[in-house]
Amino acid sequence: MDKMHIIVTGANGQVGKELRDLADGIGDAEFTFLSREDLPIENFELVRTVLQFRKPDVVINCAAYTAVDNAESFRDLAFLINGEAVGVMAAVCSELGSRFIHISTDYVFDGTSHIPYRETDPTSPVNTYGASKLEGEEQALRFNSDSIILRTSWVYSAYGKNFVKTMVKLMGERKELNVVDDQFGSPTYAADLANALYRIARSKHAPGGIYHFSNGGVISWYQFAQTIAQIIAADCVVHPVPSSSYPTPARRPAYSVMNTDRIREVFGLEIHPWRKSLEKCIKKISTSA
Repeated sequence: MDKMHIIVTGANGQVGKELRDLADGIGDAEFTFLSREDLPIENFELVRTVLQFRKPDVVINCAAYTAVDNAESFRDLAFLINGEAVGVMAAVCSELGSRFIHISTDYVFDGTSHIPYRETDPTSPVNTYGASKLEGEEQALRFNSDSIILRTSWVYSAYGKNFVKTMVKLMGERKELNVVDDQFGSPTYAADLANALYRIARSKHAPGGIYHFSNGGVISWYQFAQTIAQIIAADCVVHPVPSSSYPTPARRPAYSVMNTDRIREVFGLEIHPWRKSLEKCIKKISTSA
């Protein structure tokens, strides 16, 4: 029996690198990892050429413009990469009969809810990044109704730049830190997200559409930082401050917690508690330092 062939774009990002680690232990699938240097997804002709040549069973798109604040100044580029390019990939996958799996974000919501967002809840992004990711969702499903959109939130890992690694570094350098306490969400360990993506890739007959995935629990960034300090036994005091103390070019939703019932029911996925996954990640960071 032929191995399933999975292409991963954006392969040098946090999720792409976690998928690489996962792939090392998988024998029944063949992975092709394509970094931005290998395949800039806004080069539509190259995307078409590569996918037509390789004819993958599944494409997992981890490529994105993720600089939330910079997106306010580079709106066209954000929409090109997060919006139009996603539609092109989805369309080519449809032509080839390849499954298209795409990562989206909690930032498609405006943050005015007080209960976890469901996939069917109205979207209303408050920043350019969220709007560009919403455009990508819409284009993917318009050109390929079998596309699977995985919205996730607060992603971190032992790789790249992220909140957890930044906090670990700063807590080793400073005696005090201020962290916002009025934005609430659910952290997502990229290794858990990678596992979910692979499970979905293996599910040949799963219905297309939008799914929510994050680790379990609801916290503020301040609570997240406090817990990091506890786990690493940092001699650093974390102070809660309002978002107004740290004005940024892009607004952030105050509450972007997502309901994960659908993905658990359809794919039988286990949602790990955020603290348990955070402890795993910090252990990985400490052993790789």
